[in-house]
Amino acid sequence: MSTKKIGILTGGGDCPGLNAAIRAVVRKGIKFYNYEMFGIKNGWAGLINGDISPLTMDSISGILHKGGTILGTSRTNPYKKENGIENIKKTIKKFGLDVIVAIGGEDTIGAAAKLFVEGINVVGIPKTIDNDLFGTEYTFGFDTAVSIITEAIDRLHTTAESHHRIMVLEVMGRHAGWLATYGGIAGGADLILIPEEPFDLEKVCQHLKNRHNKGKHFSVVVVSEGAKEINIGKLSTTAKQKDDFGHERLGGIGDILSKEIEKNTGFETRVTVLGHTQRGGSPTAFDRILATRFGLAAIDLVHENKFGFMVGLQNNKIVPVPLKEVLGKLKTVPPEFYDLAKVFFEYD
Repeated sequence: MSTKKIGILTGGGDCPGLNAAIRAVVRKGIKFYNYEMFGIKNGWAGLINGDISPLTMDSISGILHKGGTILGTSRTNPYKKENGIENIKKTIKKFGLDVIVAIGGEDTIGAAAKLFVEGINVVGIPKTIDNDLFGTEYTFGFDTAVSIITEAIDRLHTTAESHHRIMVLEVMGRHAGWLATYGGIAGGADLILIPEEPFDLEKVCQHLKNRHNKGKHFSVVVVSEGAKEINIGKLSTTAKQKDDFGHERLGGIGDILSKEIEKNTGFETRVTVLGHTQRGGSPTAFDRILATRFGLAAIDLVHENKFGFMVGLQNNKIVPVPLKEVLGKLKTVPPEFYDLAKVFFEYD
């Protein structure tokens, strides 16, 4: 009886926990199901170009604690590449792959959902530091990023207080402010600005003035890269460059906001942009465990021939979520959760 051949890829931005997920899929696939495992290099690009090599027990030894991904990644959209889908099917046939395990965020999982409709057996594993993927309460990578943001706020607090400055911290979050909200609450930020709720610059400045008048001569403001001002178009950070999935490259809201705050309040203001620091380094224990649970559940779905699903965390249980239910949807910060943060920085 022939064994199944499983291809694994990681797509989109890297994040802590990817290697833990790869390790879990490969280990259980080989040890429990006697599958042949293959690593697909650099996301969908590797499947298009046929850049594939075997994964063994030795391949996954010692990778649990490492950040990034041993398979490499890219933001390649197979539907934007000439003959992309045709080449994917040729590669699958050439290597005799029975199933593709796609580990990624909104774009990678979205492409997997479309490929399943094309007749390709796929199982998805959700990852993104933004935590904005529909169908799962948490994605691995998020907890690590929140920890990095929290530590950054702790450090900014001490220098802000020493120099009587306002410190603006720009964090990732294109459409969802989970990182800013969680990190801001944990770090005790004085204001948190997220994409879900456009902010009023005048009210932001007035709040900072009120703090100053009450003897608080420093403040820390956390802003998501995708946050928008409700009235002033000049605070827009839309860029001309777009990736294969049509996403504009963001960044710069922190710098613009800090200049506007200093101009409107007269208080010395500095900006820190965490950037890719948020997605680098070793995963937290939570992310290692979650990624492992996802990986083990994904290979179980493969064994059960349950394709077209993504594994997700719901009520602390790993459950299969139909890919068609995830496609085109985002999980954003609900108003009631953002209200928790507002308790600590309501405008006076």
